Amino acid sequence: MNKIVAGADEAIHDIGDGATIMLGGFGLCGIPENCIDALRRKGCTDLTCISNNAGENEEFERQLLSGELEVDLIPQGTLATRIQMAGMGIPAFFTPAGYGTEIAQGKEVKDFNGKMYLMENALHADFAIVKAWKGDRLGNLVFRKTTRNFSTSMAKAGNITIAEVEELVEPEELDPDHIHVAGIYVHRIFQGSNYEKRIERKTVQIKK
Repeated sequence: MNKIVAGADEAIHDIGDGATIMLGGFGLCGIPENCIDALRRKGCTDLTCISNNAGENEEFERQLLSGELEVDLIPQGTLATRIQMAGMGIPAFFTPAGYGTEIAQGKEVKDFNGKMYLMENALHADFAIVKAWKGDRLGNLVFRKTTRNFSTSMAKAGNITIAEVEELVEPEELDPDHIHVAGIYVHRIFQGSNYEKRIERKTVQIKK
């Protein structure tokens, strides 16, 4: 099945107000920039976004501190596992992460061999949007390095998965042993463009 669409605007055409969206990437790596720009142009509102973080985003920080955004902070390992469980069809699991903190409020707690665990629900989304290094018209995806940390799981946890890729190839050009996400999980794919090569910098001292 040919899953290629013309571009980001066509790929996200049916994302409407109030949708729940997973957005792949790790830090500033592997961000689906084209689809995010298309969503901004479309003007969707009241979105629930599931992401590892917001990158170096001063506007996000401003909206968070001013109360314009409602944010649910989740331990990174718990977030990754909740997404993985959704892709595997497992509705919930128990983890010790967050026990005894505000994260535990309102959650079921259970004792396993003398240690307390919280029950966490799997995370599903109406749409999962990821960026891969390479992909083919059947939707098979290959990621590079840390960009696969969340994207490979998110691609399996969305009702509709959209992939933008740096390079779009024919199926026989991908080594089956190198494929990270099988095409069965991907519904739409297109070759992105104009990617910005962002660099994260660690600041330990402000120069005067």
